[in-house]
Amino acid sequence: MRTRRGLCYPRVGCGGVGDVFLLSEKSEVVKRRRDFSGEHMVCRKRKRNSSVVSGKSDLFDALPDDLVISILCKLSSTAGCPSDFINVLITCKRLNGLGLHSLVLSKASQKTFAIRAKNWSESAHRFLKQCADAGNVEACYSLGMIRFYCLHNRGSGASLMAKAAISSHAQALYSLAVIQFNGSGGSKNDKDLRAGVALCARAAFLGHIDALRELGHCLQDGYGVRQNITEGRRFLVQANARELAAVISSASASAIPTRSWFTWNPPQHPHPRNFSCGGCPLLSDFGCNVPAPEAHPASRFLAEWFASRGGSPGQGLRLCSHLSCGRPETRRHEFRRCSVCGTVNYCSRACQALDWKMRHKADCTPTERWVDDDDGDGAANGDAEDYDGGVNGENDEVIAES
Repeated sequence: MRTRRGLCYPRVGCGGVGDVFLLSEKSEVVKRRRDFSGEHMVCRKRKRNSSVVSGKSDLFDALPDDLVISILCKLSSTAGCPSDFINVLITCKRLNGLGLHSLVLSKASQKTFAIRAKNWSESAHRFLKQCADAGNVEACYSLGMIRFYCLHNRGSGASLMAKAAISSHAQALYSLAVIQFNGSGGSKNDKDLRAGVALCARAAFLGHIDALRELGHCLQDGYGVRQNITEGRRFLVQANARELAAVISSASASAIPTRSWFTWNPPQHPHPRNFSCGGCPLLSDFGCNVPAPEAHPASRFLAEWFASRGGSPGQGLRLCSHLSCGRPETRRHEFRRCSVCGTVNYCSRACQALDWKMRHKADCTPTERWVDDDDGDGAANGDAEDYDGGVNGENDEVIAES
């Protein structure tokens, strides 16, 4: 008995003599095939919808551009990482075109273009430039920091940061203040202390905590402004209070229990033999052990950029020792160093104060030389008065806990 797979039966669909294909007037595929008795049998197969075949949706095509742009603006302003926005751009040609609209790019949050240093490329640079040209102040600041410190394009980087500062971007104002204090990108004679204080005051008015802390130290030391110790200490306490409020609000928004860190710890004695560095609270003024604030994406990019290049900007230059800063020197001996151990360097008094509380308080080893110094001379009273002469560990601890 022969089966259907025998050679006497023609193969179906292979263009053999047993199959005849015709196209009807109603655009249907008509297939004529011989049945077992030898008679012709007609099979009809309707063509699939062209919109389904091409993968397009008529409902999406019917949406007006204004509505799609409004949705993309909301997405770019709330994206948690660059991939949340990039995945939309690569979906289809229409979304790619509307996603690069100037209104959408101007609303993008700092996390939308928080590019990692290992992923830096010409296309990433071009995307940041598009956002900056669209008027995005966060993109202006981030690209300005990258160009100024990483790509050594000082003029363009400072111009972008100034563009963000004109739009009242607090972080850009503070970064320009640090540049003025240090004379970054120029010589030591290019420092402008009064301009640095003015920029710090503007950033502090906008709520920038580091700028408020820096302004307090300037008033305490009479650096770039007339000395006013009482007002300076008031600004330092206000900076700690704002830091505490920011941490509490962020913890409440993320539903993180605060009992693990919001505990009262009696202030330790400033004498190095008596204090304990366990936890190294940021808000030691109030006895609260709180986590360190999250670094800005631009600062994290700088830290990753120079870490991938051996942890040094090269040519004998140094990085700021505060881990959340990432700023490098633009000339030799631009940053001040700790006058006690001489192993750490800071771009600003704010970075020095934070790093002392978090880390350097336990690492500043040569403190034994002034423990038994009864007459008070030596390192404890030496170099802390001059901004360039170094930072004294004991003096900074008294400032932080007063």
